[in-house]
Amino acid sequence: MRFKQLFIGDRAFYKRLLAVMLPVLIQNVITNFVSLLDNIMVGQVGTESMSGVAIVNQLLFVFNLCIFGGLSGAGIFTAQFFGKGDLEGVRHTMRLKYYIAIVASVLFGTAFVLFGKPLISLFLHEGEAGIDLNATLSFGQQYLWVMLIQMLPFALMQVYGSTLRECGETMLPMKAGIAAILVNLVLNYILIFGKFGFPALGVVGAAIATVIARFVECAIVVVWAHLHTKQHPYIRGLYRSLKIPVPVLKKVAIKGFPLLMNEVLWSAGMTTLNQAYSVRGLEVVSAMNISSTVSNLFFCAFFATGTTIAIMIGQLLGAGESERAVEEDRKLIAFAVALSTVVGGTMALFAPLIPNLYNTQDEVRRLATSFLYVVAVMMPFNAFTNGSYFTLRSGGKTIITFLFDSAFIWVVNVPIAMALVHWTELPIFWVFVIVQSLELVKVTIGAILLKRRAWVNNLVDHLQ
Repeated sequence: MRFKQLFIGDRAFYKRLLAVMLPVLIQNVITNFVSLLDNIMVGQVGTESMSGVAIVNQLLFVFNLCIFGGLSGAGIFTAQFFGKGDLEGVRHTMRLKYYIAIVASVLFGTAFVLFGKPLISLFLHEGEAGIDLNATLSFGQQYLWVMLIQMLPFALMQVYGSTLRECGETMLPMKAGIAAILVNLVLNYILIFGKFGFPALGVVGAAIATVIARFVECAIVVVWAHLHTKQHPYIRGLYRSLKIPVPVLKKVAIKGFPLLMNEVLWSAGMTTLNQAYSVRGLEVVSAMNISSTVSNLFFCAFFATGTTIAIMIGQLLGAGESERAVEEDRKLIAFAVALSTVVGGTMALFAPLIPNLYNTQDEVRRLATSFLYVVAVMMPFNAFTNGSYFTLRSGGKTIITFLFDSAFIWVVNVPIAMALVHWTELPIFWVFVIVQSLELVKVTIGAILLKRRAWVNNLVDHLQ
């Protein structure tokens, strides 16, 4: 009975949870399912094409999470301002998001233009499968040059989409995402393979399709928001001023900068991990690409619950309902772990089947399957640490999240992975198992941090 009281909510709780979570989950599932189809389509062109695209997407992954981290710092305050009913506060944080999005797009775009080739080359190592490194580099460069165009519309869409979600509007970003996904999927089929009279453009076609889809998604979200100011009055007067009050700017900077740095360093750490794995051969890059693309589809379960935790707990803290926030957070994390256990088991069942859809070497398929089994086993633990991260973040504990997330990967994961691939003869599968199992340390740390309740903070009282 006590277990039920602590970890299982009532019908009203799950109704609110699903109202926030389902649109985010549906959008993420469709996005990642189409990414899987994209990946399979590019994989039909050849292993070199697939590997070149995978490497560039690893680099763009750092940019995407920089945008996510930068906007999330302001988003902590957006959710709490909205929970408090302070619309002007929401406008201030949304304006700040604009500045972050534009600066990040310019900085990363410049870096990719100047250093794209050497960054791609870091992942190119001879293996046993006989994959052409020069062809992989060429495909990667072609893909990167086109993908640079989509960075700014992606960033601006995230400004609007994240604000709408933090203020309770989860359906519109989902609908825009689905529309963009359908555009991307259709154009991928036409442009990659040269259907309906179009030339077969391969990886360039895949990049063009993504760019067009990003512009479609951005246009839908921005236009809809400005046509529905009655439902979302904080949009009205958004551009009346570009100024942000100093107290707001200072508070968001103090809480948000560690979060921004966390996302940049975490994503860079994940990219560095993949670069370490690539030392064992380009077939490992291809297998990791298949494994991560498939895994991301199943990861949607706890990613969506993480976003739900940030929104629900952030609004409760902003409204001053601290005890209710603690109770609901415990139930939200329990739900995330239970859901991810089921999803992990499902992924394990499909692990031997999906790699066979790729036009690649048998060794690549074998490695991808083995990686998927490991990820499936670790999924409930990942769900717990992800829930812990979003809980700490919702209460403004961004220094702690920085140490918990990105500091951990650079101090623990990366050095261990580097040591194993360079100084031992361990097969790459066992290297991957050891690095993934380090998540158990984070589970222990996360449980301790949650129990201490230092994250229970109202950040927006007396702030204007």
